[in-house]
Amino acid sequence: MAAKSKGYIGVFDSGFGGLSILKEIVRTMPGYRYVYLGDTARAPYGTRSAEVVDQFTFEAVDFLFKEGCELVVIACNTASAESLRQIQQHYLPAHYPDRRVLGVVVPAVEEATERAASRVGVLATSRTVASGTFSKELRKRNKKVQVFEQAAPLLVPLVEEGEHHSVPGKAILRKYLEPLLKKNIDTLILGCTHYGHIESLVRAMVPKRVRIISGGKVVARKFKEYLARHPEIETRLLGRTGVTFYTSDLSKRFMKLGSMFYGKPIRPRYAALEVL
Repeated sequence: MAAKSKGYIGVFDSGFGGLSILKEIVRTMPGYRYVYLGDTARAPYGTRSAEVVDQFTFEAVDFLFKEGCELVVIACNTASAESLRQIQQHYLPAHYPDRRVLGVVVPAVEEATERAASRVGVLATSRTVASGTFSKELRKRNKKVQVFEQAAPLLVPLVEEGEHHSVPGKAILRKYLEPLLKKNIDTLILGCTHYGHIESLVRAMVPKRVRIISGGKVVARKFKEYLARHPEIETRLLGRTGVTFYTSDLSKRFMKLGSMFYGKPIRPRYAALEVL
């Protein structure tokens, strides 16, 4: 049976980082009803194979559509980089032709290319870097741009454990940044939703001339512009406010970290997704 839309907006991430994206979207567009899903039982996605990331992302999107979402924002750079094209070109036409799914890679890329970046560094998870999506999207818009990507597999656990401000945490971050800074970059994309929490640390470690592009505010602004360009979608969104939170691992840790990322206390519900 087809999922019935209730005019909600869905926001999905593999864990907690997407809550910082959701926070900015709600702040920018408070007059809508949102449903958030954090697949914390199967996080992180950044070290998974492409096939597994696709499967997990398809299941999460399907869950949100069945909860009544008209449109879903994949607030996970790994899932956006690896699975968004498959969803848009194959999954939606076959299962939900009237629904829409957006990602977070393109907003960051648009922000970089709109300001004439020529040497762009990308700090991201291993899976995002392996996908090459940032490089492809940047060069699609500017064939002359030079792109340098750096995988940073330890940053997500550091942020989630609150160790990013420690001396060892700062040393790890500096180690990841050094190869990019040696390339004389003029723009740095923080290509993971968790990295918004280390933006101030990054800012202190890179030259002032380097422009830093982080997720939340950019995605929120681009999403608002998208709805303005697509009134046929916007009119299908109901004006009931509020947020319902779901997680595939209903634990005290999700409530603690989720509240930290969202900026206020949350009370999540359990989402039954297959755990591999």
